[in-house]
Amino acid sequence: MTDDLRPSPMYKPVSLFVTCIIDMVYPQTGVSVVEILDHLGVEVRFPANQTCCGQPAFNAGFRADAAGVAKQFLTAFADAEVIVCPSGSCASMVRHYYPELFKDDPAWRDRAEWAASITWEFTEYLVDGLGITDLGAKLPPTKIAFHDACHGYRLMGLGDQARALAQQVEGVTVTNLTRADQCCGFGGLFAVKMPEISGAMLEDKVKHINAADADMIVTGDASCMTQMNGGLSRSNSAKRVMHIADLLAQGLTHKE
Repeated sequence: MTDDLRPSPMYKPVSLFVTCIIDMVYPQTGVSVVEILDHLGVEVRFPANQTCCGQPAFNAGFRADAAGVAKQFLTAFADAEVIVCPSGSCASMVRHYYPELFKDDPAWRDRAEWAASITWEFTEYLVDGLGITDLGAKLPPTKIAFHDACHGYRLMGLGDQARALAQQVEGVTVTNLTRADQCCGFGGLFAVKMPEISGAMLEDKVKHINAADADMIVTGDASCMTQMNGGLSRSNSAKRVMHIADLLAQGLTHKE
């Protein structure tokens, strides 16, 4: 199903797919998403039996294992009307790879295509789905720059949405990060299987972050955030990377 034929998410409750890393490492980011949706009057549901989307196994070539995890996802979200995910990486797994994963299994393929049609990355949902860019948020004068996470940027066309939201936060100035669309070197299992190359890519990214005229780097994927903050910390840099949902939620809190 092409994006222009996807069902509108307007006036429908959202089922939040919070993702593994946010659940286990950055629960506050999940809370930030809920706070923003609650601020907009969107009903949020949280299927308690959700697990991983299956992307690690899929990327490693273990498709049977990935399919098993994906079936759990499809079962957990069987009653969802709209699925929102604060990760372009995980959202792209559902949107782009679930139909492929079940292409030879008609019963599950139909469910996979249905899930793909109602799944939205968080900033995409706000801007493209609801038509909202101004949350009425406010922060002290802050310069930010964006890192465009690979899966969201290349598979889902993300980037402008997060910038549009940030530009409407009073006090925020969006500046440029050199090679903003260059991979940070995480790449899921890539960082484990090819640590030397991953480390070199991270070193290059950290160099550009330190050179950026920005107080904070913002991204939409917690995995990239983990990779870059690790590199920044080890190099004793004062710069840090924040998830877009946390930036926006802080703006709502500061406004109040």
